Amino acid sequence: MIYDPKRARELLRIGSGLADAIFRDGQEDAIRHVVEGKGRLLVVQKTGWGKSFVYFIATKLLREAGNGPALLISPLLALMRNQIAAADRMGVRAATINSDNMDDWTAIEARLAKGEIDILLISPERLANERFRTQVLAGIAAQISLLVIDEAHCISDWGHDFRPHYRLLERIVKTLPPNLRLLATTATANNRVMEDLATVLGPKLDVARGDLNRTSLSLQTIRLPSQAERLAWLAEQLATLQGHGIIYTLTVRDANQVAEWLKTKGFNIDAYTGETGERREQLEQALLNNQVKALVATTALGMGYDKPDLAFVIHYQMPGSVVAYYQQVGRAGRALDSAYGVLLSGQEEADITDWFIRSAFPTRHEVADVLGALEEESNGLSVPELLSRVNLSKGRVDKTIALLSLEAPATIAKQGSKWQLTAATLGEGFWDRAERLSALRRAERLQMQDYADLSFGQHMGFLISALDGDPSVVTKPALHPLPTTVNAELVKEAIAFLRRTSLPIDPRKKWPDGGMPQYGVKGSIAPAHQAQPGKALCIWGDAGWGGLVRQGKYHDSNFSNALVVACVEMIHEWNPQPAPAWVTCVPSLRHPDLVPNFAKRLAVALGLPFHMVIAKTDERPEQKTMANSTQQARNIDGSLALNGQPIPHGPILLVDDMVDSRWTLTVSAWLLRKSGSGEVWPMALSQTGHDE
Repeated sequence: MIYDPKRARELLRIGSGLADAIFRDGQEDAIRHVVEGKGRLLVVQKTGWGKSFVYFIATKLLREAGNGPALLISPLLALMRNQIAAADRMGVRAATINSDNMDDWTAIEARLAKGEIDILLISPERLANERFRTQVLAGIAAQISLLVIDEAHCISDWGHDFRPHYRLLERIVKTLPPNLRLLATTATANNRVMEDLATVLGPKLDVARGDLNRTSLSLQTIRLPSQAERLAWLAEQLATLQGHGIIYTLTVRDANQVAEWLKTKGFNIDAYTGETGERREQLEQALLNNQVKALVATTALGMGYDKPDLAFVIHYQMPGSVVAYYQQVGRAGRALDSAYGVLLSGQEEADITDWFIRSAFPTRHEVADVLGALEEESNGLSVPELLSRVNLSKGRVDKTIALLSLEAPATIAKQGSKWQLTAATLGEGFWDRAERLSALRRAERLQMQDYADLSFGQHMGFLISALDGDPSVVTKPALHPLPTTVNAELVKEAIAFLRRTSLPIDPRKKWPDGGMPQYGVKGSIAPAHQAQPGKALCIWGDAGWGGLVRQGKYHDSNFSNALVVACVEMIHEWNPQPAPAWVTCVPSLRHPDLVPNFAKRLAVALGLPFHMVIAKTDERPEQKTMANSTQQARNIDGSLALNGQPIPHGPILLVDDMVDSRWTLTVSAWLLRKSGSGEVWPMALSQTGHDE
């Protein structure tokens, strides 16, 4: 096919909305390469360079010449929404089939069959869906004129954001005709990643690589060990920072907490995470329209989110790798002369990134447990059935299943809702890869720590070197560094905020699958026998009261009076009605005095009587050693009973030190209510954060 430069330039101007737009270095060469079918191409260009113009203009030119539709593999729904809007601007008919738009699938598939869609966007996980492969992809496979793999670093084992389902592309690419147009794009690929991509996407892969320097970005690192200091810094700096931006956190919990704090300081801020649900699109648009000062986000708002005038990207904690950081901070300053990229770092991030590294792959023990359970059941097991057989969390079971099913050949396969063993066995290559990548992640974390120690002006060169680019092109930052000190009064307010938060304990309304055999119950819990909604003071070990709870349990063997005072304040704010008339607590054979001692002091402070009416009948492993809800329920079954003391009248405050699965509180409340007690209000000092 012959490339039409005049039409390509016209499409660029339509798509960008700029009547005098011209192609950036390398853009037109990449489009020509794809359109003329010169072979497979990998484009490595910095964030904001305009990789989407390459594939949308190429798609439009191919369609106008009578070729079939393009297929675009894209990793994030937020990214797809931006891409569809960008395609629409230049008259490219784009549609997506994903888990969020199931109601639209039939209509989209019909349009696809009629040739009314120019480019179909899917996530790599869709390729694992049998219905999609057989009913959608099979129908258009022979007509596809271009396969686009966006954020192609996700294919690579070495990539910072490796997505297991991208491995399916390796198998698909191997079956493609050698002359099929294939375009892979990414902003973050060092030499090692590019070599990996050449192996997967080859045999012949041309590479177009651009300059990685970002002259508009002024980068800075500030070490503030405590969360309170970083919250104070954010509140102070956001008051004077111009424009709008993104504040990145490592966890969903931190995103919600930081957003809540900044709201209390009067900022128009919202949290954006993988749990935001239906509001995600609305929040993306709010930031695009400058209706919020910033979004506090996890990596759910990452690859491909395009707001050209984003004035700052601030990291509340240090990400796990230099390339991940470059990708995220690169959201800022695309169409501005200057923007800030500030990395705050603190004491908790090492634990968080270490957890990410440790949990990226299943352990040999986890794999053996899952395969062993499946071996005992020739008809296979569903995930809920597996959870009743193995002492693993649902997240660990899901991770193990996903990785085993994506091996080639796969050791397990899905039949309906059940997973079954195949004839294949798991090779040592799986474990070699897990160890290699875990070691790489640890090295990347150390590199990131080096980055955090740099002086102002050294950061961009460091990032470019880490990505195997040319650091000699780096210029001085356009902006002055932001202050590195924090306001002492704001720090005090932040500490008070962290200690003020409490967490709901939702009552369980059903017994676990299979019931509680020793108690002889199953199915729904009668409403009259359920606990009321409860409260936990804090998250175990967190920056508020959590550290004091941990110290009391494992170092002092006594919970401090400060925790009594904090719980009294929480209960007064909570104000459960009808109000508790007396206090009891959950017993423990392992720490017999710890919780009763605290509960008695709390009862005195509340002016209520304390009565010990529940007994632990036999020793069981600690609930924290039980990895999923079903196992935790079985661990409690039959281990608690009333001790024969008279049950006083009136509602009860039921106290425990930690709440995880909620089964201990559920059974305790059930025992009390069955014996004729009033409402049971559960209260715990801390939540573990692992509730299933």
